[in-house]
Amino acid sequence: MRGLIKLAVLITLFLLCIQTASAMSVASVSIDPSGSLTPNTPVSVSFKIEAGDFPNNGEIQFFTDLDDAIWTYTVIVNGIEVNQAPGESGHNLAITGFLLSYKTNDEVSVRVTLEGVAPNVTKSSDKILVRVTEIDGNNKPVTSSQVEKTALVVNTGEVTSTIESSEVDLQVYRTHIDEKAALGVDTSAAEAKYNEAQQKIDSARTRSTSEYAEVTSDLTAAKTAIENGEIALEMAWAQNEVAAAQVPINNVDAIIGWFKGNTSTANDQQLSSIIAKREVAVGYISNANDNIADGKYAQARQKAQDAFLKANESYTEALSRQKQLSSGFSLPIPKINSTVGIIIAIIAVILVVVGVIIYRKRSQWDELG
Repeated sequence: MRGLIKLAVLITLFLLCIQTASAMSVASVSIDPSGSLTPNTPVSVSFKIEAGDFPNNGEIQFFTDLDDAIWTYTVIVNGIEVNQAPGESGHNLAITGFLLSYKTNDEVSVRVTLEGVAPNVTKSSDKILVRVTEIDGNNKPVTSSQVEKTALVVNTGEVTSTIESSEVDLQVYRTHIDEKAALGVDTSAAEAKYNEAQQKIDSARTRSTSEYAEVTSDLTAAKTAIENGEIALEMAWAQNEVAAAQVPINNVDAIIGWFKGNTSTANDQQLSSIIAKREVAVGYISNANDNIADGKYAQARQKAQDAFLKANESYTEALSRQKQLSSGFSLPIPKINSTVGIIIAIIAVILVVVGVIIYRKRSQWDELG
């Protein structure tokens, strides 16, 4: 019984070795033109199949997506062409194992040429130029030896439409830059990204349709530049709002300094309220800067606007109180007793009388000439 098991294992290994030895290989694949294709472009594919010890009941199947396909092949045994088939048309071709079965020591190969044109496509997509599949004696594909070559067939109208769409996106981005510039926002970083996107779109427009991968790369880079530019614009806008909110804070700081610099106003009852509102505004500014660091630009703008309103409220209150206190200032009048007051009054009367006498005398002298 053990002997039968060993024999079965040996037979299985032997069959596996035969199958491995008979597996075909595809080499020297040449595709002209290479790269992406446009519809109706003539395409030529040539390659060589090393058939090995091919089974008589096996088969090699071929497939292509190319239109107007013409297949030609030649069986070569030990370097000698023994079977040259006339051209066959269609998307499919099959070479039976009968044509490839020779002695074990013979070197059998097949030289295949395929001519066709790239098919029309509604959307740019990969199409099979050639697929080579070995079919075993049980009519099952030997996937380990299957070879497939594809190429991207480009819908030129789609490419044009994509470029135009990118140009529209760029113009929308341009309006965003101009709007923020009108608000006094620093748009230098956004402008740099705009120029980068413009250059990539121009590059895509000048490329040939066979450079579809390069066109796609250019447009992807343009899209990325616009997206990064919009982010830079949002950040600059938020920073501009923070800077605007800092102005009334600086203004109220100056007035608070005035209050504290005068002994008569340093402890004014309204100063604490003014300072409290100022501190709230500073807190909003801090929150806005944190939001900018986290990339939350809309929230940063809102906090900056809150800071501006609160700081402006503090400044308005401080300015009003400062004017109120300033208008009440007067020179100090010294206190005097009644005796001193009477003496001063008599001296004033005497000075007036003397002044009148002098004035009259001078008038008489003037009349006498």
